Amino acid sequence: MASRPTFPELLRDVYLLLYNSHRPKAYMCESSDSKTIEGRDGNQAAQGPEVEHLRDLSPQQWRSGIAAWLGWTFDGLELHLYTLVATPFVAELLNVDAKDDAVTYYGSLIQGAFLLGWALGGGLFGWIGDRLGRSRTLMLTILTYALFTGGSYFAVRWWHLLAFRFLAALGIGGEWAVGAALLSETWPRRWRPWIAAVLQTGVNLGIIMAMIAGHLLSNLSYRAVFLVGVLPALIVVWIRRAVPEPQEWCEARSRRQTHLPGVLDLFRGKIRRTTVLTILVCGFSLSGHWAFMYWFLQHLRNLPDLAAWTGPERTRFASQAMIALIAASTAGNFVAAMVAQRLGYRRTIAAGCLLYFLAITAAYSTPLNHVSLALWFVPLGMCQGLFALFTMYLPPLFPTLLRTTGAGFCYNIGRIAAACATVFFGLFSVVGDHRLVILYSGLLFLPAAALAMRLAEPPD
Repeated sequence: MASRPTFPELLRDVYLLLYNSHRPKAYMCESSDSKTIEGRDGNQAAQGPEVEHLRDLSPQQWRSGIAAWLGWTFDGLELHLYTLVATPFVAELLNVDAKDDAVTYYGSLIQGAFLLGWALGGGLFGWIGDRLGRSRTLMLTILTYALFTGGSYFAVRWWHLLAFRFLAALGIGGEWAVGAALLSETWPRRWRPWIAAVLQTGVNLGIIMAMIAGHLLSNLSYRAVFLVGVLPALIVVWIRRAVPEPQEWCEARSRRQTHLPGVLDLFRGKIRRTTVLTILVCGFSLSGHWAFMYWFLQHLRNLPDLAAWTGPERTRFASQAMIALIAASTAGNFVAAMVAQRLGYRRTIAAGCLLYFLAITAAYSTPLNHVSLALWFVPLGMCQGLFALFTMYLPPLFPTLLRTTGAGFCYNIGRIAAACATVFFGLFSVVGDHRLVILYSGLLFLPAAALAMRLAEPPD
């Protein structure tokens, strides 16, 4: 009797199945008579009329949009399952009290490893996406983050959790790059700011789903929430059947069977300036953003005027604050899209960074009680709409066969800076009072705003 396959063997077989069923000779591409051709695709607008109404979009464009949106929604779910239980679960793994200094230190390391994995995943799966295809790589990214988020349930040491979060982050970072390239090659130019807003709204919905999961599973072990992260793997079956590769990628890939460009080509010729500027803008802005997102709830839960509150009361208030922030961020996505259509991407991104800095300064320059501080979560959330624009802004800056590599590498390499910043600021954080950490990290938005003004608008 044959022995049962191990988990790593099953994972390997799934990856090989996806790869071998889509070898370069058998690309699952759009047909030549697809509506995406004849000017329907934003990158080929010169060949035909621009799509004016959503009803004119082809089924392929809708399926691509839905696939990317689902991927981003589950990105948000996977992102915030850990933040819901970070402090108590890390304390449980360390076998110490939740207020012990070690919890802050190791929690920062785990979050830093997650952001590092996110950065590396963007580059890794971006490189794969330019070779294997957008749709197929999208499936691989979803499988990666779903399986390893679920694997976090089995962590028994803090470094187990760090390893699982790092590996899950590889898929999350890769999904951003591949999904963005997929839509930039299938959706019309005029709709891109709005589809970017819708995609980012999917992330926000995923965060809310994570909060609902945390509430429904609150009576179980803290680790139980990670089992919810396995669910996204189910949509891979649909993507494999319904979402073909973009015609633009297929044509470019068929013309370059050998000597495909790689990461080093991002630092050669005219594209080098764009690469360096994009890395710096993403690095500064994402570092400031993730420092805020990681520390603001921990700071809120430990405000002096909440000292008499019970643990459940603090958790309930923190959940309400997060909902307010996410609702404002959702509105901010569409406000940013509207402004970008009038001012252009780079000016809107620069303005968003400047406003984010001003909002953080106003909220954290002086100690505030929980009511006054919570009021600032609305403008802070609105400012986060700037990150939705990166989705459709970055991919067209790069050539087709460097599109996911360039967008994924540049955007997610900023996660390395964000990872370092999270750990760095965590070293100087006072247990229970993270106000100054958030305030100082907000300064990073100033160079981000200045550098964004030096970027170009997409060529199309």
